[in-house]
Amino acid sequence: MTMKVISKNIQVGGNRMLPRERLEIIKEMVLKEKKVYVSKLSEKFDVTEETIRRDLEKLESQGIVTRSYGGAILNAEKTNEDIPFYKRSKTNIDSKKYIASKAIEFIKEGSTIVADCSSTALEALKMIKDRKDVTVITNSVEVLQELNQSELNIISTGGGLKQRSLSLQGPITQNTIGKYNVDIAFVSCKGLDLEKGILDSNEAEAEIKRAMIKQSNKVILLVDHTKYNKTSFVKLFEYDNIDYLITDSEPKEEWMNLFRSYSIEVIY
Repeated sequence: MTMKVISKNIQVGGNRMLPRERLEIIKEMVLKEKKVYVSKLSEKFDVTEETIRRDLEKLESQGIVTRSYGGAILNAEKTNEDIPFYKRSKTNIDSKKYIASKAIEFIKEGSTIVADCSSTALEALKMIKDRKDVTVITNSVEVLQELNQSELNIISTGGGLKQRSLSLQGPITQNTIGKYNVDIAFVSCKGLDLEKGILDSNEAEAEIKRAMIKQSNKVILLVDHTKYNKTSFVKLFEYDNIDYLITDSEPKEEWMNLFRSYSIEVIY
């Protein structure tokens, strides 16, 4: 098993940074600091204050911030924070293990799986670490580290390493995923909204997950009860892309009605 890692340096300031890169960094700053100021951002990125105001308008239109005099503040009800993996792995652990126990019931003899970098997907793979007949394709660095001595046939996607999420991302990752057709995709998300769909906090990771479901015969979404009625930065995919949803408790009636309308089988 080999893992390809590339690095990418983004210059803050000057002309090398693309607008979308600047916007992503501003988003990360406001998630961390809860409030940002136009003048300071203008100085940091070496662009005009009008350019920064337009960036903040975009974030406001996406529901991330509310603009205030001289800057913008984070909308507290949003779930856009790209939480480090080590924190995610310790949150709602009992719920994740329960969801994982239901997910592995789909893994038949000789199954091929593509798994994202979510902590719930990791819990599922840990439960089948002695299966010699299962092949797993993943961009999760934590899977590679935790299960490197397992019996599973693990294929690394390769790609650029993102330390915060312990995931591999970028063109190499997407190209690798596109080479395989698999039985099952295990994916998770940051939030579910009745109108906006299935959402995530990171565009690069969202692109990887879209590539995964495209190559899969069955798409299984793994979400606990905390993900309902939560919005986030990026539209991940629509409900009609999902075949099964595994969760830790029965969803409310409005959610069950929505899932039924898209012929999604709910397991809890």
